[in-house]
Amino acid sequence: MLPCNRRLKTKARSLRTNPTDAELHLWYRLRRKQILGVQFYRQKPIGNYIADFYAPAVKLVVELDGAQHLALGQAKYDAQRTRDLEQQGLKVLRFDDRQVLLQTESVLETIFQAVKIPPNLPLPKGGTVRGKVIRQKVSIHSITR
Repeated sequence: MLPCNRRLKTKARSLRTNPTDAELHLWYRLRRKQILGVQFYRQKPIGNYIADFYAPAVKLVVELDGAQHLALGQAKYDAQRTRDLEQQGLKVLRFDDRQVLLQTESVLETIFQAVKIPPNLPLPKGGTVRGKVIRQKVSIHSITR
């Protein structure tokens, strides 16, 4: 389990209660283990940050950026935040709100690929047969609907 700043729990709870349109739109496609059976959490405190979406099983953070993230100061903060999370062994994917709302399938495909091939993680139980990896053909459309 990754460490978190306990003072962020109340803020995270508030963010979960008041999601943006893009967060809500993506959440309906990530919740209930819809992508390869991987559990995602919303507004999850990690270290000194709150990740929009976090999948601990594959060490994946998904961040959604609204218009405020285009400001120079915010862009520098976001870059540092990404570096800090990556130093904890996490992969960080960033999408802007418009991408999520207008190009949902493309965003989901990117997330699917990151979940499908997680970095440096052992295969799940039953993932091999006599030393050979079992591969399944899976359509992103059948997983997310």
